[in-house]
Amino acid sequence: MNDQVRRSEVPEEETWDLTDLYATEDEWERELRAVDADIATVTAYQGRLGEGARVFRACLEAQEELMQRLMRVGSYAYLRMAVDGICRSNQAAVGRVLSLRSRIEGSTSFVRSEALALPEGTLQHYLQEDAELESFRPAVQRMIEEKPYTLHPGTESVLASLNEVLDAPAMIYRQSKTSDMSFDPVADGEGQEHPMSFSAYEGKYERSPDPVLRRNAFASFTTGLQNYENTYGATWGTEVRKNVVLAEVRGFPSAIDMMLSWQQVPRDIYDRIHDIILSELAPHMRRYARLRREVVGLQEMLYCDLEAPLDPDYRPEITFEDASTVIREGLQVLGSEYDEIIAAALADRWVDRADNIGKSTGAFCNSVYGVHPYVMITWNDSMRGALTLAHELGHAGQGVLSQRNQRLAASRPSMFFIEAPSTANELLVGDYILQQSDDVRMRRWVTEQLLMTYHHNFVRHLIEGELQRRIYEMAEDGQPINAGILSQVQGCILEEFWGDVLTVDDGAQLTWMRQPHYYRGLYPYSYAAGLTIGTSVASAVRDEGERAARRWPDVLRAGGTKKPLELAEMAGVDMRAAEPIREAVKYVGSLVDEMEETHRQ
Repeated sequence: MNDQVRRSEVPEEETWDLTDLYATEDEWERELRAVDADIATVTAYQGRLGEGARVFRACLEAQEELMQRLMRVGSYAYLRMAVDGICRSNQAAVGRVLSLRSRIEGSTSFVRSEALALPEGTLQHYLQEDAELESFRPAVQRMIEEKPYTLHPGTESVLASLNEVLDAPAMIYRQSKTSDMSFDPVADGEGQEHPMSFSAYEGKYERSPDPVLRRNAFASFTTGLQNYENTYGATWGTEVRKNVVLAEVRGFPSAIDMMLSWQQVPRDIYDRIHDIILSELAPHMRRYARLRREVVGLQEMLYCDLEAPLDPDYRPEITFEDASTVIREGLQVLGSEYDEIIAAALADRWVDRADNIGKSTGAFCNSVYGVHPYVMITWNDSMRGALTLAHELGHAGQGVLSQRNQRLAASRPSMFFIEAPSTANELLVGDYILQQSDDVRMRRWVTEQLLMTYHHNFVRHLIEGELQRRIYEMAEDGQPINAGILSQVQGCILEEFWGDVLTVDDGAQLTWMRQPHYYRGLYPYSYAAGLTIGTSVASAVRDEGERAARRWPDVLRAGGTKKPLELAEMAGVDMRAAEPIREAVKYVGSLVDEMEETHRQ
């Protein structure tokens, strides 16, 4: 067996360069302490926000500077933890950052409470009186909108001080997943054993063409998950209960409504996305699953077979360097500034691509205001990795463009919009690869990869979102949430979506254990929203060319200055209507059509 290497054994060029944050760990340590000491730069304004617009602006500026420094020290700790979660010092560093964040948020919670306690119309008057407050307008307007759900200042201070405790379910899940979980080795069709890990299953074995290896890996994966089933059930149950109670205390109709308010999205749009995709996408995906079953030659399709390659002998490989070239060429249409950002990300070690023990699963992008984004991925020389990297670089491009044009308080768009830039990138690069080849197998392979993207983000994540929707309704009706309930509801949703084309076994019912998204509000369903917007943008670029391509970076530059539905409108997408959702579903159907056609050739 070839074991993963330790973090200390990874070549430097495969790692991200955290010296762009702090040159040494000692420098980070000094800044961590300094940030703690400088909380007073904000609390000095407590009791003074009624003195006038200039004082109010000075307070907001001091708070923003402190939060920017907190983001930087926090990112340093979280990024180290992400690539080496078994390191005790990394775990301790994250714990210290969480404690510092709680102290800061508790001490500075007066800003919002005191601002909202000012006489009616005062904040609007401040915005008119001080032109330099204009860049804070989105944040101030958000305060005003949240006033009906804001509690007594003392209560808000206590809740902010308890953030470390309130975030404990997410930390327990994340730390357990990276540090504690272990799995038995698995044998392939020739009897050779392979090491097994969370990342190895999701990054490699789930897509293995060897049915013996794929199913053995799923069995090992399921057994490993079952060892933590009750613990994770209690952990997620605690997260659900926390949000239900907070919603009740703040006066929201439900926890779902509270979390939608964070995204600035009305409930009808949330429900429409779920209802349309779950009902109208299901026939296309069942058709695709039947094709997979037929081509792969399966008597019975299990959940672990959904991503088995349709052409197992065709596995195009690509080096990181060549993938970088393909990505840049595929995104050239977005203009020179965007290309410069992507070039820097790929050349200047913004990307951590190593495969080592203790590294988190999946891929993500973390944009650090005033520095640059950091992208984590595990690179295995596959063309699939090129599309995943393009996806994460979409987040990076948005982060840089918004931060160059907006202050921190207005740089991040709503979670509802956050997956649109990444999806658009992935589709544009996929289209570029298709344009470069007339080879039937390559075209079929790229189409399969795009379908995998929609399966992962449109189907899997929306099914996660549907699980959330049902579980929160049950919790608000008084149903205790535990592992048994989660697995039962998960199984029902999968059976409803896939029908008789898929056998929903124990492992399938445990998919609720695989994602941290449940601890990030309503993140799962927002993938579907982002895919809908990103699909429309990519389609416009294909149809309109440069005019649509040049419009998109302007949308990204807007950052969080507009609400998500307004950002979508800037891109030419009306998310208040059902049509864009149905157009995205129709596009998926066209991909299935193409797959069926190419497999007849």
